[in-house]
Amino acid sequence: MLTLKVINENREEVIRKLAKKRFVAEDIINQIVALDEKRRSSQTLLDSQLSEINLLSKSIGGLMKEGKKAEAEIAKQQVSELKELSKINEAGLREAESAIQDLLVIIPNLPHDSVPEGKSAEDNLVERSGGNIPQLSPDALPHWELAKKYDLIDFEWGVKITGAGFPVYKAKGSRLQRALINFFLDNARDAGFVEIQPPYVVNATSGFATGQLPDKEGQMYHVGLDDLYLIPTAEVPVTNLYRDVILDEKNLPVKNTAYS
Repeated sequence: MLTLKVINENREEVIRKLAKKRFVAEDIINQIVALDEKRRSSQTLLDSQLSEINLLSKSIGGLMKEGKKAEAEIAKQQVSELKELSKINEAGLREAESAIQDLLVIIPNLPHDSVPEGKSAEDNLVERSGGNIPQLSPDALPHWELAKKYDLIDFEWGVKITGAGFPVYKAKGSRLQRALINFFLDNARDAGFVEIQPPYVVNATSGFATGQLPDKEGQMYHVGLDDLYLIPTAEVPVTNLYRDVILDEKNLPVKNTAYS
């Protein structure tokens, strides 16, 4: 998530970079800047009010000791009025902070300067390629036909028990899935990664931390009873292991791998 510091110090650059993602940011950025000005102004006024309350409160005891009861009563009244004003001001401050947060979470991260502008996948650039790229014969079958030919997947079973898009792997298809999972996890482990087996549901805070919430809420399965969300990939819970954690540089890189 972008910080207020980045937005305030690089407003035009932020707007320009977000345009690469086809995100029209000018209005929302201007709203954030205006709300932040209100927030800072409210904070300054609140600090001043609380300081004055503190000074007046301290003076009341001294005035009473000196027998200046009338002046002490005036000071008490001023403290009371300032407290009410500070409550109103603090409410406005919290409202501005909340509005800023609501806007910040819907702004995408900035793309790197090297990212080209484009409207579709056809505009992507190939940075590098490696390995032996297979040359398929003209009569090569697509994966869905291979699955049918070798009886690896039953799509009709998937539709029956769940719905479209939920295939049922069977026989050699099931064994292939399990073998591939183990193959990749074992290779990651051999490369120095620590394997994690995370829960398949996360709380809303975790969803916000990795960007699934709030704008992708309609695309996630939600367990209303416990207010938990089904993860899209294991990346979400694994990343959140380090949410709000400051990592010591000497412990970097942190290398985790997981399957979901």
